Amino acid sequence: MADDGYELLDSGGFQKLERFGAVVLSRPCAQAVWRKTQPETTWRRATASFFRDGGNQWRGRDRLPETWEIEVDGTRFLLSSTDFGHLGIFPEQREPWLRIRQTCRDYEKRVGRPARVLNLFAYSGGSTLAAAHGGAEVCHVDASRGMVDWARKNAALNGLQEHPIRWIVDDVTKFLERELRRERRYDLVILDPPSYGRGAKGEVFKIEDDLPRLLALLKSLMSTQPLGALLSCHTPELTPISLSHLLRQEFGPDGRLEAGEMLLRGAEGVLPVPSGSFCWWLAA
Repeated sequence: MADDGYELLDSGGFQKLERFGAVVLSRPCAQAVWRKTQPETTWRRATASFFRDGGNQWRGRDRLPETWEIEVDGTRFLLSSTDFGHLGIFPEQREPWLRIRQTCRDYEKRVGRPARVLNLFAYSGGSTLAAAHGGAEVCHVDASRGMVDWARKNAALNGLQEHPIRWIVDDVTKFLERELRRERRYDLVILDPPSYGRGAKGEVFKIEDDLPRLLALLKSLMSTQPLGALLSCHTPELTPISLSHLLRQEFGPDGRLEAGEMLLRGAEGVLPVPSGSFCWWLAA
């Protein structure tokens, strides 16, 4: 049985306090330069805390379940503490996930067939699940076999194990080059590239060097009835305006751009925490 929800409880002092189902965690947050709102007694009641001072480490990790499930906006996620402080979900992407789901539904009604969606650097599959819930056919690509396996478990949790999803473990650039040779085309492309990463065979990805070429490849993979592109990242130097310029230059003046900050949100009165940037290019 999944525990309901995600909630940002407080932030400040370069930390964030979050609830994932019944589990409350304190983790680093470089953006939280302001003061904490809640008293320290509230923070001390956290189930566990993660620190990067002196190397990545959890305090109270023995109090965490090995895995647990939560449900966010109708989608179930399997969570687990990792050595890097991640849990298998980036809740700042909740609003994009809701929009992906509705956009795919609207596309099928308008065009008369399911949208074909490509999700790159797809992690544990939040965007893949959103597109699948919207009826789309999805290609999920990540260089980490472990993360692709995690995403497949999430799909099963949501009853999507038989849904048309291609699960690909590969370097993103090499995969796209092969897709071009195969003449495959996609209606919606989604990518959340890391600042730095390695491919399945040790290939190096640096966002400032490789993102423009990646977008050029994606432009060549767009269908004749495109839905759009969603680019997001957690690289501080790449602001919403930066992402807008990249998409405008690659996809051209046709279509509509919408950009902003991804936010962690809590109840009314809780200060939202900026957690990366996004930009939509929506075809005309």
